[in-house]
Amino acid sequence: MTTRRDFLRTSTLAAAGTLGFAPGAFAAGDDTIRVGLIGCGGRGTGAAAQALQADQNVKLTAMGDVFEDRLALSLGSLSKQPKIAEKIDVPPERRFVGFDAYEQVLASDVDVVLLTTPPHFRPAHLKAAVEAGKHVFAEKPVAVDAPGVRSVLETCELAKKKRLSVVSGLCLRYDQGFRETVARIHDGQLGELRTLQANDFRGKIWVKPRRPDWTDMHWQMRNWYYFTWLSGDFNVEQHVHYLDVCAWIKGEYPTTAVGMGGRLVRDAPEYGNVFDHHSVVYEFADGCKMFSNTRQMPNCWNSMAAYVAGSKGTAEVSERRLVFHSPLDWKYTGQHEFMYQQEHNELFAGIRRGQPLNNGEYMAKSTLLAVMGRMATYTGKQITWEMAMNSEESLGPKTYEWGPIEVPPVAHPGVTPFV
Repeated sequence: MTTRRDFLRTSTLAAAGTLGFAPGAFAAGDDTIRVGLIGCGGRGTGAAAQALQADQNVKLTAMGDVFEDRLALSLGSLSKQPKIAEKIDVPPERRFVGFDAYEQVLASDVDVVLLTTPPHFRPAHLKAAVEAGKHVFAEKPVAVDAPGVRSVLETCELAKKKRLSVVSGLCLRYDQGFRETVARIHDGQLGELRTLQANDFRGKIWVKPRRPDWTDMHWQMRNWYYFTWLSGDFNVEQHVHYLDVCAWIKGEYPTTAVGMGGRLVRDAPEYGNVFDHHSVVYEFADGCKMFSNTRQMPNCWNSMAAYVAGSKGTAEVSERRLVFHSPLDWKYTGQHEFMYQQEHNELFAGIRRGQPLNNGEYMAKSTLLAVMGRMATYTGKQITWEMAMNSEESLGPKTYEWGPIEVPPVAHPGVTPFV
């Protein structure tokens, strides 16, 4: 007898490229894909909306967050969206709050989980989800340190053995324009690659002033972006997108990194211990270099893009334009799917076909690429890929409690050691 879960893992009845499930094919069974959301911030709310539009027969049935107000705000926002409101079935008994909320979501008979908490928690949540037999959407980055990356790589190998999906939130890889552009580069249209550049220049972002009733842990969790143990620093949390694009274009990861960075604008206590600028030079085994520059400062010129120089021409690879410059003069003019939606479309279509997607290797290694750059800027040392991968530095507390927790020191290049 075919069970519902057997169907979700092995069905090949849905044609390749189609979404949803043919009505009545399993009339005696339940073909609804049940989704659990773990991490109910803005990105989690967006991911849930996209998951619910990715398949005809899918429901959001469980939600978890450390903060009750974030969960309530997310649920309220989702429930007001006409396209998905009828697909939401999250009664109070399936709304879980606390550091262990993810365990309760996993135990609530969901089939797919969306992991959208601050990145620090991703390795543990991913491991628990795969061990529990769940398909996974994992937002980027997937770790904040090397032990986390190693854990993710191990978990994704287990997912392959269990035929479970692990789809990454590195969404640029799901944009058709980026896919065609990178395919043309891989076909040799730019010739031999000589240099790559990844820019992420943007202005200031939110900060949440501390309230009298917040403990240290409350304050840091509410302002997770500004603490390296939670976000990885912003060159890991955000810049990982274009670092990943460059690694995708190159088809490999670098051997060394040297960098510099610091705090020029965000130097007050409310900005935790992260930097506000990083500049890193990566070098590949063949001598090709990648220049990575990122900063978050107000009233400055902003740009997010990758640039490629080859023996036959140059290219800009960005959301604004996808072009090859003279003498090639090519520009992508095709359609642009909404990449955030496309990653979910492909996740759920793969589940329906019984052909699970697994982005585990590149999502983990591109995360390490960003962490490697942070190691270089924090320490001032040359960091090799092997050093980064084998680092024993584990960020974060030993226990998760709503009480006192020290603010980690700001890194001091030349003084902060590599661990």
